[in-house]
Amino acid sequence: MKILDREIGPGHRPYLIAEMSGNHNRSLERALAIVDAAAAHGADAIKLQTYTADTMTLNVRMPGFVIDDPKSLWAGRQLYELYEDAHTPWAWHAPIMERAASHGVHCFSTPFDFSSVDFLESLDVPAYKIASFENTDLPLIRRVAATGKPLIMSTGMATAGEIDEAVRAARDAGCQDLVLLKCTSTYPATADNTNISTIPHMRTLFGCEVGLSDHTLGCGVSVTATALGATVIEKHFTLRRADGGVDSSFSMEPHEFLQLREETERAWLALGQVSYGPTQAEMKSLAFRRSLYIAADLKSGDVLTRENLRCVRPGFGLAPKHLDTLLGLRVSQDVKSGTPMKWELLVRSP
Repeated sequence: MKILDREIGPGHRPYLIAEMSGNHNRSLERALAIVDAAAAHGADAIKLQTYTADTMTLNVRMPGFVIDDPKSLWAGRQLYELYEDAHTPWAWHAPIMERAASHGVHCFSTPFDFSSVDFLESLDVPAYKIASFENTDLPLIRRVAATGKPLIMSTGMATAGEIDEAVRAARDAGCQDLVLLKCTSTYPATADNTNISTIPHMRTLFGCEVGLSDHTLGCGVSVTATALGATVIEKHFTLRRADGGVDSSFSMEPHEFLQLREETERAWLALGQVSYGPTQAEMKSLAFRRSLYIAADLKSGDVLTRENLRCVRPGFGLAPKHLDTLLGLRVSQDVKSGTPMKWELLVRSP
């Protein structure tokens, strides 16, 4: 599949998405700086989130509308207030996308309701992302799929049955290019809770490209996911975690994202194909294998022994496997020490 001119699949290095989320800290200038930094440090795409507090929740403090998990990054915060802080003003979308385009980097977004899809269509975004918390919102998935644009969908918390429903809804509504992202919806996520062995199984089960939406710290999980066949990697991105922000604590800084780019590409290159025997690059190294060499000056008719026929480097003589066969046979000519053993040096049987 493609997003614009960028091929996505096993034959190409992983497509890296830098998720801005709320890390702009309510500053357009900072948002544009994030685009610049992500582009300069290896991102293929910048991703936004398109919503307002009113499209996400109700402005009430009833049970469920205030985060009561003491371990949450956002413990005690009212949902409406949190989304008001974190949302990217819709007026910023066009300048952010223009800045990304100036760097040759894609920019698209996660819509959270029909009005945000309509708005993003007016900007002609090249693709869409469905967030984990919306992967059971089948009407929204159908609306996005009906645009005909490539669709990337996170699968956090979803059962295989729920993913199947979402995939069927997308395909029935016209989605041709689909990527599912393995995702753990905790912030941050721990490596032992990511279960990325699911990636190849998910590819087989749903017959589409599969990647990782990675909320862990560092790039180790993403690199391992690449080795398991992930073709898309999404990581939250910020200029400096110390600057704070709703998602900063589990976001990558620019130098870390560059490492992500380098290491996932290295992992992808290392996959190669099933291969035995020397590669083209290894051919010269064959010289450093052990092989059989004459280890003492011999006269014609001398018998080969373990003292005058040795297995040493380099590798230009007969293979070591022939040693027992050669012991006790006679040479047909004078031979100097350091001569690679060849069949031609033997006395031929009458």
